[in-house]
Order: sequence, then structure tokens, then C-alpha cells
Amino acid sequence: MQERQKHKLADTAQQIVGGFLLAGPFVVTQEVWMLARNMTVYHSLFLVCAIMAIGYGGLYGADNDRDPSREAVFAGVPVRFISVMIVAFGSVATLAYAITAPDLFLSDLQQTDRLYVTFRAMSVAAVFSVVGAVTTDSLF
Repeated sequence: MQERQKHKLADTAQQIVGGFLLAGPFVVTQEVWMLARNMTVYHSLFLVCAIMAIGYGGLYGADNDRDPSREAVFAGVPVRFISVMIVAFGSVATLAYAITAPDLFLSDLQQTDRLYVTFRAMSVAAVFSVVGAVTTDSLF
């Protein structure tokens, strides 16, 4: 039996760079926030599933040298994949709140509605963030 490869802090750092790099332009775009206003929970769930598919496919489908069965796991899920998901959504959330995007684009909504729309906007921007995270993880 082969030893599982550990996920290193440097791997996550690479993912963070890519995640933030591609998330930025979409967090500050008014159209993303307008789309989020119009989305339902089902649209967001669909996007979350797509993000997970892109993340997993990018990590393990596009890189022939990487095998999820040889990587460190947590609750049966590869730690690298968990890291990519945290980075994809976390970078979007961090940027959105750091630049006060919800306050700017959703100022007419009550706090609870603002929060729901922000989560939907995060699902839109995370599509791009996960591509950046997976790409930098695979390249470096």
C-alpha cells in the first residue's frame, strides 16, 4: 500500500493566489450582484454543484499525475479538494466584505435579504475563483 501524500501549506497558498486573482473582477462587478438578486436557491445549489465538479475535475481529471486515492483525506474526501472549495468560496467572501460590496450593491435591501443575495453572488463569483485556485494548484 502506498503512503498518502500530505497536503502542504504551500499548496493552499498557491490556491489562494489563484482564487483571489480570478475572484476579484467578479466581486466588484455590478452585473454579478444583479444576477444574484434574480437567482433562486436552486440556481445557487446548481452553481455549487458545478463549482465542486469543476474543482474535482480540475484537480484530478486534468492532471494525470494526481490520484485522489493517494492523497490525504478527511472524512473520505481528499484534503486538497476541501482546501480548493474553502479557497474558492472563502476568497470571494473575504473580498466581498473587505471592499464592502454588499453594502454598495445591495444598500436598498434589508440585512437578511442582503445576506441571502450575498451568498448567491458568492456562488456566481466562486465559479471563477475555483478555476483560478485549481489552475495555480496544478501548475505549481
